[in-house]
Amino acid sequence: MLDVCLLGTGGTVPLPERWLTSLLIRWEGKELLIDCGEGTQIAMHAHGFSCRHINTILLTHFHADHTAGLPGLLLSMAKADRTEPITIIGPKGLPEILKGVYLVARYIPFEIHYMELEENEQEFDVDDLHISAFSLRHSVPCYGYELNLERRPKFDVEKARENYVPLQAWNMLQKGSSVELNGVIYTPEMVMGTARRGIKVVYATDTRPVAAICEHAKGADLLIAEGMYGDPEKLENAKQNKHMMMREAAEIAKEADVRELWFTHYSPSMYEPLIYEAEMMEVFEHTVVARDGQREDISFKDEGE
Repeated sequence: MLDVCLLGTGGTVPLPERWLTSLLIRWEGKELLIDCGEGTQIAMHAHGFSCRHINTILLTHFHADHTAGLPGLLLSMAKADRTEPITIIGPKGLPEILKGVYLVARYIPFEIHYMELEENEQEFDVDDLHISAFSLRHSVPCYGYELNLERRPKFDVEKARENYVPLQAWNMLQKGSSVELNGVIYTPEMVMGTARRGIKVVYATDTRPVAAICEHAKGADLLIAEGMYGDPEKLENAKQNKHMMMREAAEIAKEADVRELWFTHYSPSMYEPLIYEAEMMEVFEHTVVARDGQREDISFKDEGE
């Protein structure tokens, strides 16, 4: 299961009821944050989360509305007596950003590991969460993220018996470890069934529409995409500033056949994004004009659900 909480939904500048964009994902005792705009840690506290246990931070790009919350967040971790290292991943140029963070947050008693993204498509793992980073089209280098939590196949008793696997090996094999008994090596493939559908969440903001979003979002349980503007008259603004219209994101969600779409990163000029929800639902039925604190527990689903 993935616990997904959109901590902030604002773009450019925060508003009284709208912090800047960030997303918290929790699973199996682990926590990951995507972007860290101003107000991120305030939003975390408001929703009952602690920043102490975040293991990894993914940055889409280095504009201030996606990074300005980093120094305060790291300082709060330090004051919570954190000693474990944290990993920050983002576009090329990340070391320079971290130098700036250290100038503001001088006392950080834990290590900060980092990884720069240099390819248009790049894959890596955060514990058992498999992540694909893909290039977007913004005014600076920017990445979207596809996050996949794989699901173990079911234990197949008949298959285990057909392969003459001893009963005492079943438990370890089911956990994914090979077992040697009496000189014979037994592998998990000898007792496990076919692969099962996992959970996929895709996050793409600060971009014009690009084919990569649709490709990575195919069949996703949740697509969180930029809805900077809802008014069609703002299209030229979107093109000029390399942002995405709500309708464009809804069309991508429809083509990708995602289970649900959440909008985020609203322009501060769009005081009430909800007025566009009915119109966007005509484009893609399962559209949500998300608000700060939008949250969902995404569970594994059986095939056909």
